Amino acid sequence: MSADGDGQPMLDQRVGALAEAVAARTPAPGAGAVTGLAAVLAAALAAMVARFSAADAAAAECDRLRRRLEPLGDEDAAAYEAYLAAIRLPRDDVHRSTRVVDTLSAATDVPMHLVELAAEVAAHAARLARDGNPRLRGDAVAAALLAAAAARTAAVLVAVNLDGQEAFRADPRPGRARVRAAEAQTLADGVAG
Repeated sequence: MSADGDGQPMLDQRVGALAEAVAARTPAPGAGAVTGLAAVLAAALAAMVARFSAADAAAAECDRLRRRLEPLGDEDAAAYEAYLAAIRLPRDDVHRSTRVVDTLSAATDVPMHLVELAAEVAAHAARLARDGNPRLRGDAVAAALLAAAAARTAAVLVAVNLDGQEAFRADPRPGRARVRAAEAQTLADGVAG
């Protein structure tokens, strides 16, 4: 499943085509896909700074995070489409309630994963802003801020999905997401000033 439905992965699309797909009157790609893309770019930017800082281990870690983040935009769109299909089931379908809960949980797993990975990117970028090549400090700060924004946005998506839903009243994901996003923001703010 691609973010624009044409079979092409989101990251393989031209920027203009992707922007058109996001702007279209369709449910996906939406905030999750866009947030995933922001986190991918933050990881790529941090990896570049690490390479110019002779920090090979940090570059490899940022590349690993980027590769883990890359499919999340498309996964978010697919998970949301599955949720929409579940809520469109007839109300008298005996499996509807279970399918709605299951697909909503799965649709929440994607932004939760995004929060965790983006927070890791923010931590690496903040370290690079402090200890990396001083000529690329602005790039490292940008990566930290972008990753923190992605983590915070993904945390909001987790909360929007689950808060107020009886089936998820005791679910720890919204609280965990808020904590991780706040940690990422603190790191980014610490190097941005």
